Amino acid sequence: MQSVSTEEPTVAPAQPAAAAAVRPKHKGSAQLFQNPVLERLSHTHIALPVGIFALTTVLSLYYGLTHGFMSGAAAFGLFLLGLLAFTFAEYAVHRYLYHIPATTPGRTKFQYTMHGVHHEYPKDKTRLAMPPIITVFVSSLLFFIFRLAFGSYAFGLLGGFTFGYATYLFVHYAIHAYSPPKNFLKVWWTHHSQHHYRQDEVAFGVSSTLWDHIIGTMPDKKAS
Repeated sequence: MQSVSTEEPTVAPAQPAAAAAVRPKHKGSAQLFQNPVLERLSHTHIALPVGIFALTTVLSLYYGLTHGFMSGAAAFGLFLLGLLAFTFAEYAVHRYLYHIPATTPGRTKFQYTMHGVHHEYPKDKTRLAMPPIITVFVSSLLFFIFRLAFGSYAFGLLGGFTFGYATYLFVHYAIHAYSPPKNFLKVWWTHHSQHHYRQDEVAFGVSSTLWDHIIGTMPDKKAS
């Protein structure tokens, strides 16, 4: 006589559902906050954050040079190094933070608030940069981190880093606000459009494609 098992069948744990693909909307704007003050503060004109980071660049280089923290040649070298560091930070933050896998409700909300809303409303000009209050906070935080980590070198490095940040914001705004130009600058538009409309798992560089080339996340031309 065949024995009957009393053991419960093994059931594989349910896997978190993947976030649904967002269909871009080219008109309108999402509401992120119920509080009208917070909602208003989540919008900004691009000139404000670009201006704040550009001013940080000028003040950092000016202070470092006029107070003897670095020579002209050293300032130039540190500036380029800071700029290079920003291009990597831009790539890493975009890839690993803004596109964090939405495996939990908390992650889903975080990802949408930080970046998913931009993918859903890519033409919303008022949400292409951080609000001024956050921009001032980030600029101040960067200064203290750089000063603590690099000492007198901080002024040149910070100048290059925040110049890169201002450039990124300007380029990103131009890509979404204007038609692509008919010259070599069109590569910026083409590269970023691949990320938004065809292959969001690649093409993470915005102001530069350098790290996409190095790390291997350039768009597949066959999918273009």
